[in-house]
Amino acid sequence: MIPGSGAWLAALCSSRVLAASWFVAYSAVLPLTQAAWGLSGREAGTIQAAFHLGYLTSLFLVGFIADHFGAKRAYITTGVAAWLAPFVFVAFADDFWSAFWLHALTGLCQGGSYTPALALINDHVERSRRGRAMGYLIAASSAGYALCLGIAGMALQFTGWRGALGVVAVLPLAAWLTGLLALRGTANTVHPRPAGESILAAIPAVVRNRKSMLSIWGYTSHNWELLGLWAWLPAFLTAAFVFHGHENPAALALMFSALTYVANIGGSITGGTMADRWGRTQTILTWSCVSLALSFSIGWLIAAPIAVLVVIACLYNFAGIADSATHSTVLAESAPPHYLGVAYAVRSVVGFGAGVVSPVVFGWALDLAGGERTSGDAFAWGIAWSTLGLGALFGPLATWRLRKL
Repeated sequence: MIPGSGAWLAALCSSRVLAASWFVAYSAVLPLTQAAWGLSGREAGTIQAAFHLGYLTSLFLVGFIADHFGAKRAYITTGVAAWLAPFVFVAFADDFWSAFWLHALTGLCQGGSYTPALALINDHVERSRRGRAMGYLIAASSAGYALCLGIAGMALQFTGWRGALGVVAVLPLAAWLTGLLALRGTANTVHPRPAGESILAAIPAVVRNRKSMLSIWGYTSHNWELLGLWAWLPAFLTAAFVFHGHENPAALALMFSALTYVANIGGSITGGTMADRWGRTQTILTWSCVSLALSFSIGWLIAAPIAVLVVIACLYNFAGIADSATHSTVLAESAPPHYLGVAYAVRSVVGFGAGVVSPVVFGWALDLAGGERTSGDAFAWGIAWSTLGLGALFGPLATWRLRKL
């Protein structure tokens, strides 16, 4: 398989589809575990935040590993831990604290399937196709989320939350095997650093790179909004189905949440294609403003007809992800190849750090506003969703500064 070819990219993206399936596994069963373990909204959000905390830590570490040992080697080696950890969570999570620590562990094991893949694309795909190629990789992540929610929703028709997660846990193992096949003909490239420069010197170099940091700040606001959306959308749709009196609202909410992740796929590909054709910053500005408007409005519309609400949720996921690949492309084109992994590592700490906090703030706001996981209170949900919009306001400002450069 020729590195950088369409077949190579398709195989790499297929591996990412399966690997990303675990990322929303907890969100898929959040209403059920929240009831089973007697969790408040803040506690439920904290468990999801534990995953993001572990994930950002893994992205930071993997960035250095990829720069030092090569992106291919990092992708394959860390994939072993990525498929083992979900089985541990399924077997032993049984209350708030066990779920907190074990979900943090699963996050800690997942970073190797993301930033090394971005580095591989940057190494092997020419610039004229790079935005779209990264869009395909981000779309593969969204397809994995949709696959998870769809499989979990079907499994919940026959089993409980633990059985549903057990089915999903098989997919990261398939991801690792697919990755082995995809990269068997790809050389492991290590970009040499300047003589005498340590790998840690890349951190201040990233911080001094103005374009890189503006990209990172824009990505941080993007993550605040997007990771909060992914953590709470299934619970929000569950509440909407309860409000409208539907039977088995949790399973229905998962099926329709999966549909919104299909919209994610379209958003990633559209955003990446726009970035190649019409410019990086223009693409980011366009879609970040659309998603901002939806952050400030969707919660107030919980009483709207389900069909309308699902369409809005699909548009929200489309717009929320449409600038993601472009953020990754801009950073890849702003940092020298020998410290690109570290640039992604710095971005991970800042950007996913925001993603750790936003689901907790969302749940805290929902609690303070008097809402519950199945509440149909538009005020409570409106306030909670608006916390995502407030955090995302800084993204377009950073991108506007980047545009001037």
